[in-house]
Amino acid sequence: MSGHSKWAGIKHKKAIIDKKKGKVWTKAVREITIAAKLGGGDPDANPRLRRAIDDAKASNMPAENVKRAIQKGTGEIPGVVFEELTFEGYGPGKVAIYCEGSTDSRNRTTNEIRHIFEKNGGSMGTAGTVAFLFEKKGYITVKKSAIGEDELLGLVLDLGAEDLKSTESDLYEILTAPADYDAVVKGVEAKGLEPESKSITMLPNTTVSVGQENAGALLKLIETLEDNDDISNVYTNFDIPDDVLAALEQD
Repeated sequence: MSGHSKWAGIKHKKAIIDKKKGKVWTKAVREITIAAKLGGGDPDANPRLRRAIDDAKASNMPAENVKRAIQKGTGEIPGVVFEELTFEGYGPGKVAIYCEGSTDSRNRTTNEIRHIFEKNGGSMGTAGTVAFLFEKKGYITVKKSAIGEDELLGLVLDLGAEDLKSTESDLYEILTAPADYDAVVKGVEAKGLEPESKSITMLPNTTVSVGQENAGALLKLIETLEDNDDISNVYTNFDIPDDVLAALEQD
């Protein structure tokens, strides 16, 4: 859990979303298109599409772009055909890395991702190399200042959540099975609580401590993977100590 939480915090602190808005929109369009293709163009009947649209709106994507992406997925208008794929491997410090993405050319994307791993001190493996180290979960965070722990625990358990964790930061972390994620999010929001983050993600079962000698290279590898147009999500199991993170932020 700590690896996921700390990486989320690092990305927030770097505040790089604005300059990469084009890439954010590109990836959002792909996810909407794939979701519509697999589950239909009605977001009320397609939870994955609904989540993709929510993410697109959060990045201020124009409604017309969202509409076109849905129509491409349903076949109403022509568009490039994408297939989903995953990549697995290890980064500096023996950290497990699991990537999700989509492409219109499997060979091209595979070669690009393998090159990114190798250029940045990692190694790409075959399917199953690290997948067993992660578990798919619904992940929701809520500010501690918004509600008491006992009240929130009772609420989310009644909604079907699996667990509530009080972190060292100012956030509660709510975990759900993927099938219960939407119901828990709706229930939390109906209570008047605005999640700080919400997603279906891959959480590590164990974490790997990463020292000063590998932390910089590892974060560069992860950033480079996330910057690739064909990669939508990157999950890792690192745990970088706070003092190492502080030193990196000063560089």
